[in-house]
Amino acid sequence: MRIDPAGLPFIGGALIIALVAGTAAGWPAAAPFLVLAGFFAYFFRDPERAIAGAANAVVSPADGRVLVAGPAEPSARPEGDWQQISIFLSPMNVHVNRVPASGRITRVSFQPGRFLPAYHRDAASTNERSEIWIDHGGQSVVARQIVGILARRVVCRARPGMEVRAGDRYGVMKFGSRMDVFVPVNATLQVKVGDLVRAGETVIAVLH
Repeated sequence: MRIDPAGLPFIGGALIIALVAGTAAGWPAAAPFLVLAGFFAYFFRDPERAIAGAANAVVSPADGRVLVAGPAEPSARPEGDWQQISIFLSPMNVHVNRVPASGRITRVSFQPGRFLPAYHRDAASTNERSEIWIDHGGQSVVARQIVGILARRVVCRARPGMEVRAGDRYGVMKFGSRMDVFVPVNATLQVKVGDLVRAGETVIAVLH
C-alpha cells in the first residue's frame, strides 16, 4: 500500500531508533520502536479509492464521522452564507485529504492558532488551520484542514491556479484532526450528523 511522503520521516526515525536500541541493548529493546514504526506506516497509509464520478458532486475530503451538517456556524464560516459539513478524524482513520470538488483553486491560506480537541465547538475558528477555495463553474467550495490536540501539523500541497478534480489527493493531517467543508446555501446536503464518510467515495453534497 502507498504511504504518504509526510510519514516517511516518522517511520524512518522509529526504525533508526529500533536499530540503535537493538544494537546497544539487545533486540527485545527494539520491539517497541518497531511497533511504533508499524503504527506510523498504518497511520500514513494512502489507499486507492473509487472516486464518485458525478460532475456536480462534492465528495468527502476525509475519512471520519460527521460532526456538523447544516447551516454554517457563524463563528467558523468564511464571509458570506454557507452550509457546512464538518468531519472528525480519529487517529485510526486514513488522514490523507482529497479535493472535495472539481474546478480551479483560487485561494490557499494558512492561519496559526490554538490546539483545542478537533471535536470542540471552537476548534474551527481558533485552531491552526489551512484552507483552500475551489471555483466550480462559478460556485465556491471551501475545504479547511484543522489541527487538533494531537494533530499539530497540516500538509497542504494545493497551490492557487491549480486545476483539480474531485478526489485528487492534496494533503495530509498528522494524528487526529478535523475537516470542514463549506458549500453554497443552495447545495443539497447528502449526509447527516453521525454518518461515517470515506474520502473521495462518499458524496456529502450536490451543487446546483
